[in-house]
Amino acid sequence: MRRQRPLRAAVAGLATATAALGLVVTGGGAAHAAPTPLPAHVYAPYFEAYNTAQGPAAAAAASGAKYLTMAFAQTDAAGSCTPYWNGDTSTPFASSAFGSDISAIQAAGGDVIPSFGGYAADHAGTDIADSCTDVSSIAAAYEKAVTTYNITRIDLDTEDNSLTDTAGIDRRNKAIKQVEDWAAANGRTVQFSYTLPTTTGGLAASGLAVLQNAVANDARIDVVNIMTFDYYDGATHEMATDTENAATGLYNQLATLYPSKSAAQLWSTIGVTEMPGVDDFGPAETFTTADGPTVESWAAAKGLASLSMWALQRDNGGCPGSAASDSCSSIAQSTWQFSQDFEPFTSSSGAPASNDFSLSATPAAGSAAPGGTATTTVATHVTAGSAQSVSLKASGAPSGVTLALSPASVTAGASSTLTAKVGSTVAAGSYPVTVTGTAASGSHTATYTLTVTGSGGTGGSGSLVNGGFETGTLSPWTCQSGGAVVSSPAHTGSHALQVVPTSSQTGECDQALTLKANTSYTLSGWVEGSYAYLGVSGGATASSWTSATGWTKLSVPFTTGSTGAVTVYVHGWYAQGDVHADDLAVS
Repeated sequence: MRRQRPLRAAVAGLATATAALGLVVTGGGAAHAAPTPLPAHVYAPYFEAYNTAQGPAAAAAASGAKYLTMAFAQTDAAGSCTPYWNGDTSTPFASSAFGSDISAIQAAGGDVIPSFGGYAADHAGTDIADSCTDVSSIAAAYEKAVTTYNITRIDLDTEDNSLTDTAGIDRRNKAIKQVEDWAAANGRTVQFSYTLPTTTGGLAASGLAVLQNAVANDARIDVVNIMTFDYYDGATHEMATDTENAATGLYNQLATLYPSKSAAQLWSTIGVTEMPGVDDFGPAETFTTADGPTVESWAAAKGLASLSMWALQRDNGGCPGSAASDSCSSIAQSTWQFSQDFEPFTSSSGAPASNDFSLSATPAAGSAAPGGTATTTVATHVTAGSAQSVSLKASGAPSGVTLALSPASVTAGASSTLTAKVGSTVAAGSYPVTVTGTAASGSHTATYTLTVTGSGGTGGSGSLVNGGFETGTLSPWTCQSGGAVVSSPAHTGSHALQVVPTSSQTGECDQALTLKANTSYTLSGWVEGSYAYLGVSGGATASSWTSATGWTKLSVPFTTGSTGAVTVYVHGWYAQGDVHADDLAVS
């Protein structure tokens, strides 16, 4: 490294001298026009640099994706301070390795974002910040990516062991600060994005610690890009909804981390990366073709910084029904369908709504015996623009339950108390209550589950309401479109539940319960149809499934958490035919 430092100083000096001319110096010593920073709102899918049946420039042209995130740069072995593409010493950071492709992409008006790290590197210790113990050498590697390829953003994909390597985290952020100081001194634009795993509620503590360390090191992080897939929580996900939930959770975390930033500035720091089709967890986490336009529209409206996917080579329908693959999405789709849905994000204005807010109920569930009351706090939060007046109302309670909100109108950022007064004749069961907040910018909702305890109820007894569907109605079950109680086929009695999957939904039907906390239960029931799922989510996660032409009994053991709240669900699978369920019980 002693021989490399004078070379860096010489290049830096030449860059400073040419900055006034609007030129920068690349790794080869030639002066080029200063690169244009990436758009404020950019779609930049990951390109698997190890999967080059089609080169990056050809893939960008064919898909319409003008910007690519190149994955991954890493060292060839733990302990090294030299990055290579894919850790392969035959593909160094040099014009000979992807240089012509990157130049062609730039000439066509796009650009490339080199990504350091990735799961394999983070697992093996070959992410350069984990591998190399010298901060200046790490900074030099980042600078080499900038000067070799004349780029303006570096992505740091930090997951697995890299999230717990505190020394590596600190070195990485110190190196970011060094590069940002170097760029400022040499007339360069260099941005950094962190790509981190997420829960459906925002970053886990390990991911948040990475950003907290960046703040402590005065390292500017331009984009926090969350991977809204591979949740591995055992639940069935509606992926577009969970993208919004995860990003909103991140927004709230960033608001605490950067209290001086406005709502618009916070949203413009957030990026999301989807995994089209079936992700590594399996079919329960499937990003559908219907989810693509939904996420793009939402991301544009919120003013997010970036939209991406893992990975461009998967954007085709070449292997429907298979497990997750690096080369196809495992669902039926047209080639480049997701890219074509996401590409308009780059040209969108990205302007968030002038004002907006969110709504939440804490706790999200509660119980009361007949004659008693239950309360929850309904909180509002400013998510864009300025605070506005929000009127609140609650609906959905069964006959005999009175709902009251105090106050019934708040300024966004304030809270109200919802009180549910249960009459003496209300039947035991769990009932979803919808709280709606309405303001000039529009409406948002939050759900509170009220459980009425008592004889035959669920207040610790474990009973499920209307598990045989003999009432002839769904209540208190809630279903996606098409869900209904039918007279045939039925396992026993004269009624059963029918769920209706389509190409864009699983047909899921749910019932929320509050059981005894930290207690073992078994959910059981009879199901019929292809890919019939029975399970619980929320405070516990467990499921079972079958594909059967006749009635089959499923049993799902689970243990409740500290609140006892769970959601029981039945669903089928996308476009695989109707599923029926009957005689469901929790014991």
